[in-house]
Amino acid sequence: MASREELTMIRGARAGQADAQLALGKRYLFGGDGLPQSMTTALHWLDRAARQDCEEAWVLIGTHVPYEIAAQSESRALFARWYERAFDAGVMQAGGVFARLVLAQDGAVVEDVVRRKAVMALEMAAKAGLSDAQWLLAEIVSDAPPADLPVDGNAQAWAERAASSGVAPAQQALAEHAWDAGDRDVFLHWALPLAREIARQHIRNAASEPSRNGMPGLRIEDARLLSRCAQVLALRDERDPDEVQLFWELAAQGGDEIAPFSLGLWLARMDESGARIKARAGAANFKKSVRWLTLAGEQGKAGAWYALSRIYMKPEFSQRSLADALRYLERAAEMGHAAAQLECGVNAWRSRRDNEGNDVRAAFWLQKAAAQGLSDAATLLDKVAPRAKPAPWAQAAQAQLTREMVNGHHFLAARIELAACFGLTRAEALLLDPCAADQGHCLVVDIRENYGRSKRRLVLLQTGEERQVLGRIVRIFENVDCGVNGPEGNYRQRLYRLKTLLPEEGGDMGSDD
Repeated sequence: MASREELTMIRGARAGQADAQLALGKRYLFGGDGLPQSMTTALHWLDRAARQDCEEAWVLIGTHVPYEIAAQSESRALFARWYERAFDAGVMQAGGVFARLVLAQDGAVVEDVVRRKAVMALEMAAKAGLSDAQWLLAEIVSDAPPADLPVDGNAQAWAERAASSGVAPAQQALAEHAWDAGDRDVFLHWALPLAREIARQHIRNAASEPSRNGMPGLRIEDARLLSRCAQVLALRDERDPDEVQLFWELAAQGGDEIAPFSLGLWLARMDESGARIKARAGAANFKKSVRWLTLAGEQGKAGAWYALSRIYMKPEFSQRSLADALRYLERAAEMGHAAAQLECGVNAWRSRRDNEGNDVRAAFWLQKAAAQGLSDAATLLDKVAPRAKPAPWAQAAQAQLTREMVNGHHFLAARIELAACFGLTRAEALLLDPCAADQGHCLVVDIRENYGRSKRRLVLLQTGEERQVLGRIVRIFENVDCGVNGPEGNYRQRLYRLKTLLPEEGGDMGSDD
């Protein structure tokens, strides 16, 4: 409760007495017997006194009232003059607040002279060792052309001075810059103290609020910082394994996309290829690893599913399952993982005797892997499904076809075009069911049912033009029985029609095999 003296002071301040306003402002600034300390109320009364040319009032404002309090008021633009006067009176920290208040305003509103003075005041405060001023100056220099500023334009130097003084945003900015530049030593110099403080804060929060789950208040920037620190520390001999794991766990809980995958590999003692690495002493913890890798996979990380497939194949894993390993391998392949696609292709090719259609699956996955530059996939793909090569006999026959022949024998003309494009023999061209043969990525050439001397083979589709040709021919044969009981007849009838239509090619149109 306010004392009698304080009540008298309040009445005098409300009546416009400068001495009373100054005294009341000081009482709220430092706290009194009956009045609580309140920076906002103190600024109100000191501002009233300053408007009556009370020098002590603006000196007190510049010395004790921080920028955050002044910035909350709608009169913050007017408060800048008190900080300017306090700075002129020798209060160095007032220069930083004066600069922040001026530079926060629209450039069109502030006179150029005032703006330049604000920047000069900021530089003087920065040179005096005020860390907040150093960091603000670094931000200004990096955003504005140096020619437009009456100050030393070395933003990096100012940022380093602010960071060395403990300004967290400056440390984070320098760490980010070092990371982008690939300088991991400099990154760790600035980032590691921040990461450790974030971790300590988490431990304190967890201890004070044990019922809460996750990482309370962790920003995505902090999570990314923790993840990157763990990534760098994990490759160093002097690392603390427990600290590395803690950083990744906190980063994963905080929403960093890389952390679950990295942590899963770390716990499994694996690299991305599935090979074992010596991460730290002790056995791998596959159960925890599976948890984090599954989370990473569900977040869209194809490599996580591939890593899980490696884990489920390990004899030392208590839940070893070849079926689960294959399932995760296929998920990785479906998401575009090149090594998984190659392995799926190899597995399908090796098991083609168990299921004849596996050669088609092999060609599919190998083509995907080869497209990502895997030479082993391209080599095996040439064996599984050779690329299409035009058939000379079909090209010669196609050259003799007239418009009338094509209109009168559209099925036969389409078969000749198919052979010319994909290198089919005469028997294959005449007996193949184009609709059944089309597998999207390859052509399955299999006429053994009607031509015993033939062999099943695949022809790879590799260009858009080949896809268009095959698609157009498939549409011609839609809803048509391509078997020997269909409208085209048996093989002899089809062969006779070909020789009759093109008599000059009748005796030399390619081998039937």
